[in-house]
Amino acid sequence: MITGTQMRAARALAGLDQRTLAAMAGVSLPTIQRMEAGDGVVRATVDTLVKVVEALERAGVELLGENQASDGGGRGVRLRQGLTGLQRTLLDLIYPPGCAACNAPLTGAQALCASCFAGLRQIRAPFCPVLGIPFETALGPETRSAEALADPPPFARARAAVVYNAVAGTLVSRLKYGDRPEVARFCARLMAAAGQDYWAAGPVIVPVPLHASRLRFRRYNQSMLLARELGRLTGLSVDPHLIGRHRKTRQQVGLSGDGRWRNVRGAFSAHPHALERLAGRPV
Repeated sequence: MITGTQMRAARALAGLDQRTLAAMAGVSLPTIQRMEAGDGVVRATVDTLVKVVEALERAGVELLGENQASDGGGRGVRLRQGLTGLQRTLLDLIYPPGCAACNAPLTGAQALCASCFAGLRQIRAPFCPVLGIPFETALGPETRSAEALADPPPFARARAAVVYNAVAGTLVSRLKYGDRPEVARFCARLMAAAGQDYWAAGPVIVPVPLHASRLRFRRYNQSMLLARELGRLTGLSVDPHLIGRHRKTRQQVGLSGDGRWRNVRGAFSAHPHALERLAGRPV
């Protein structure tokens, strides 16, 4: 049996609003609202329940039985942990995992084969303290890149995990468009290492929300997957509700920097109680 309490907790843990969950499940918004009303057992057809449960599972949340451990404050939900070891082994024998960049067979749980991993250039010091652009030689800790000097950004510092090359571009494409959500864990490990200067301040990790129609097409929000994995690795809080998305925008691919800014202008807004949710923590 599924209760309204479980439904609300599961949707919150997945970082979805009611409209987005309805779109993902292929049911009407009033249906979701009725299912979440009250705390008792949900009244819905079996077909509707299956659609909603499957949508929540695609978003990474599992509805639990009475004796299973919960991540939702005892409300019967948790983040999905994936297949068991035996299930994963059997699945790998039938469908061998492939490298996210070149599709070469893999023998373990890594995302890239040895050859593609060697082509992934991780950014390490020395680099520009503002833009994070790598330097070929050490020029001093305060030496800024030509790009940072010519066009100073509105932020104090930014970091990137890897240099954008063919392997990195393919990795991003497979995560966003190639139905390879498992790549998020590998990418989050790179991000955790690259952002070490940030974690001591205890920031809140905020994923960028997708429009409901794009989420329905992709079936998951890659930003949310990355945020969850990064939160798991760093022990930091993830707040998927701090930013809301209000209108659909065209894809950013192919747009200039200024074009990208104009494309998303007015598409997002902060939660009305954002300052209270942050409680003084940086983002």
